[in-house]
Amino acid sequence: MNSIIEVKDVTFTYSGAQRHALERVSLAVAEGEFVGVIGPSGAGKSTLSGAVPHHFAGELYGACLVDGKDTCEVTLTDVSRLVGSVLQDIDAQFVASNVRDELLFGLENFGVTHDEIPARMQQALETVGIEDLRDREIATLSGGQKQKVAIAAILALRPRVLVLDEPTAALDPVSSTLVFETLCEVNRLAGITVVVIEQKVALLSEYCSRVVVLDQGKLVFDDTPRKVFSHGERLREIGVDSPR
Repeated sequence: MNSIIEVKDVTFTYSGAQRHALERVSLAVAEGEFVGVIGPSGAGKSTLSGAVPHHFAGELYGACLVDGKDTCEVTLTDVSRLVGSVLQDIDAQFVASNVRDELLFGLENFGVTHDEIPARMQQALETVGIEDLRDREIATLSGGQKQKVAIAAILALRPRVLVLDEPTAALDPVSSTLVFETLCEVNRLAGITVVVIEQKVALLSEYCSRVVVLDQGKLVFDDTPRKVFSHGERLREIGVDSPR
């Protein structure tokens, strides 16, 4: 299976920082995979999933390839056409006051023709299961509903990869499970590669096909959930829980 994301011996240091945020990290993500990324605070998880070097100032060594394109040699817009991101602070991601306009904003900014927009919006809303929220004000939605709106807005752009940074951080267990079920459907039905940074390891063990563990910027484990979480003692030393 072809790799949609390749990280080749990447070292990244933020401007003014004393240590590497990432240190000689190499991994590949195949198209259609559902990958979870875990690690303690400061492990480099968000740096690995972010738009380095476009969003962050610092020194980057190695190569980050998305669909064979070096992210240092293409624009952030080019990367965004392939990779859609959902931020940890979900409210900071919204640009519109209602659900319909939130989806419309991205489609218009990406130059999607007006004839194509209604079908894309409908498909994205149906995939995430929120057709009934189309005309709702975002401020009236629950945390789980907001996550689904953010995911739908990205899906309408038809990316090949969806990256989420701790999407369930502020959600209760029921809402967290609903978000992961939504991601599972997106992965299964649309064939979109999903990479999710998450601390709720029980969800990762149930839904992800692969788990990557980072510690102090280094790759520690990269395997199936069963094999990764079998290293309970080592994970506890790092500061990561294991599911019961």
